[in-house]
Amino acid sequence: MMQSLGLINTVIKLLTYSDELLEGKPLYVSSNSLPVKAFNREPAGHAFHSAALKLLGCAKDGKKEDTTSESPKKVANGKDVEDIPSYETYKNSHSSSNSKGEKNKKSDKEQHDHYALLGLGSLRYLATEDQIRKSYRDAALKLHPDKLAAALLLTDESEETKEAKKEAIESHFKLIQEAYEVLMDPAKRRIFDSTDEFDDKVPSDCAPKDFFKVFGPAFKRNAKWSVNPRVPDLGDENTPVKEVDKYYNFWYAFKSWREFPEEEEHVLEEAESREEKRWMERENARKTQKARKEEYARIRTLVDNAYKKDPRIVKRKEEEKAKKQAKKDEKVNAKKKLEEEAAAAIEEEKRRKEEEAKLAAEAAQQQKKNKEKEKKLRTKERSRLRTLSAPVLSQRLLGISVAHVEDLCMSLNTEQLRKLCDKMENKEGLKLAKVLKNGNNDGTESEEEEEVGGKQNGHVEANGFSKVDTATQSPRAAAMV
Repeated sequence: MMQSLGLINTVIKLLTYSDELLEGKPLYVSSNSLPVKAFNREPAGHAFHSAALKLLGCAKDGKKEDTTSESPKKVANGKDVEDIPSYETYKNSHSSSNSKGEKNKKSDKEQHDHYALLGLGSLRYLATEDQIRKSYRDAALKLHPDKLAAALLLTDESEETKEAKKEAIESHFKLIQEAYEVLMDPAKRRIFDSTDEFDDKVPSDCAPKDFFKVFGPAFKRNAKWSVNPRVPDLGDENTPVKEVDKYYNFWYAFKSWREFPEEEEHVLEEAESREEKRWMERENARKTQKARKEEYARIRTLVDNAYKKDPRIVKRKEEEKAKKQAKKDEKVNAKKKLEEEAAAAIEEEKRRKEEEAKLAAEAAQQQKKNKEKEKKLRTKERSRLRTLSAPVLSQRLLGISVAHVEDLCMSLNTEQLRKLCDKMENKEGLKLAKVLKNGNNDGTESEEEEEVGGKQNGHVEANGFSKVDTATQSPRAAAMV
């Protein structure tokens, strides 16, 4: 209760806290509002009230020792005044009591196992609401204080012993009720499960044959924190690779519901103002976020270590590596084969060119030989023609001259010269001259025509000379002859 500030000698009472904060002892302190800097307002706050009390002599100085601690009164200006401690004294005592209270709360949480109290120690976070409800009913029927208290009345123990046992029974049943309330509330149960004893160790290495024995239990332990209740199984060596990939994809995208209440150092109910409460919330959120990042890093380390040591993944990597190496070797071999084929083609082209050059040289040599042979044969046939033409030229038959013979030698080829010479063989006189006159032409028909014409004109050749046949000649022609 706040009273108006009167004379200095009067007792000053400020806002009082409830009697339950400090073991039922009334404690007078200043208002829990922070100093406000504003116009048209009176100064207020812990610092102002504490200083005002010191100036008025109504409160102790925290630095001085109290020599009259036995009396709750203090004399000021000759009168008894009720001792009102300063804000610093209250703050220190209150903070120490709160820290002790927090330690006691933590120790209580460590001592009391809600699952064990309900007989669900083996199931723990896997216990369903129906199982929790059923276990609580069974425990209430067996351990209800009224039922056990009635049994105590029949014993021969002393009243003190019965009272102590009764208090123990009631306290134990209160713990059961508290366990039921916590486990049936999703938010409280999540916090309790998050602070429950848990093995955070992450295996790092193992033999290939022990992979499933080492990492299997680790994944099962951490599956407890999964938001998605359908956690895939690690499988075994015969699990298909697609299922293995799905498993690791699930864990790489793992979402955890784990809470970290132990990281929240500040109790919001102890905040003395909205600003302090907001600051506490920010600090708690920052430390909780840090703890969550560490948790996700721990899960990621577990998944990375398992992925590196998983024999199925190792086998697939080796197969992929072998395939890549095979493709690489295939490319190298193909390139080498192309190079060899190109070299062989170049060598074949070179050999072909050399062969063609050789054949060309041989052909040229043969052609040269043929030309020389042809030249020799032509020279021989020309000499033969000149020899055969000598009687005709000497007798000057049919007006054949040397120029005509030379013209035939130069114009006719070897074969034609040979044929002409063959025709001239075994011929004499006019026949020889006629063959020579006709050259390479067929002179048989002209010879017969000339022979027939000669007979028609009365000429008969005898011994190479032309004679007139008077029998076939007309009388006038004969007269002329």
